[in-house]
Amino acid sequence: MLIEQLINGITLGSIYAIVALGFTLVFGVLGIINMAHGEIFMFGAFIGVVVTATFKGPLWLAFLAAILVTAAMGYMLERFALRPLRSKQGVSHLAPLISTIGVSILLENLSHHLFGPGNHPFRASFAEISFQIGSITIYLVQIVIFVISVLLMYALSFWLGKTKAGKALRATAENLETASLLGVDVKRTITMTVIIASAMGGIAGILVGMAFNSVTPQMGLSIGLKGLAIIILGGMGNVKGAMAGGLILGLAETFVVVYGNSGYKDAIAFVAIIVILLIRPQGLFGQKISA
Repeated sequence: MLIEQLINGITLGSIYAIVALGFTLVFGVLGIINMAHGEIFMFGAFIGVVVTATFKGPLWLAFLAAILVTAAMGYMLERFALRPLRSKQGVSHLAPLISTIGVSILLENLSHHLFGPGNHPFRASFAEISFQIGSITIYLVQIVIFVISVLLMYALSFWLGKTKAGKALRATAENLETASLLGVDVKRTITMTVIIASAMGGIAGILVGMAFNSVTPQMGLSIGLKGLAIIILGGMGNVKGAMAGGLILGLAETFVVVYGNSGYKDAIAFVAIIVILLIRPQGLFGQKISA
């Protein structure tokens, strides 16, 4: 029983980590919280529903379609909602945040019109396949979710640390002006960052559909707020912190449901925010900012 719940928690935490990584990338480069990320994630999940349930397509095609659509949404978000604000003098630092909130509301309402309200079933062909190891039951979908999540996190870490584009992103995150003086195409790097973060949201949307077998237009807000909680828990702009924070939150939610009251499951993330801000304001893996 305990091992099964650990597996459930790690599976859920892996998905949360991918969502949080999208927030972390954008915050690290632009210094803003992208409140539209949850709704882009939700659109990725619905693209999966359309491909697998409506058109009876294979799962790999759902992933590909979700990546393409959410990447395009990320480009439009950066091009029309964020870039114009960067090019103007005297714009409030809250303006990009308000802009992404507006995009978030727009996308949620658009999803109601395009896909309809309520739950929409997500059918993975192998959803019921399971393995029995002693008294422990492991579902194939859990293995697939975990493997995809780990590969994605490893690929992102490798890309950030070893590739020229990843190093350009890290330089831009340190200081926009200095990176530009050193020859980094800052505009291109920012656009690429938002596109990658959005595509990761699309992948996470498919994984959530696989994990819970249904998606809903309201899921973006809930997951988005949890992603925000995770990056505060792990440390703002810290990639490793986002990964660890996602796993911690996934395990905490799972054990609260099993051994406590399931009604408090969604409150765990925000209790964690309050506790971390009181004890360690910079997050578990963040660094103190010297005065």
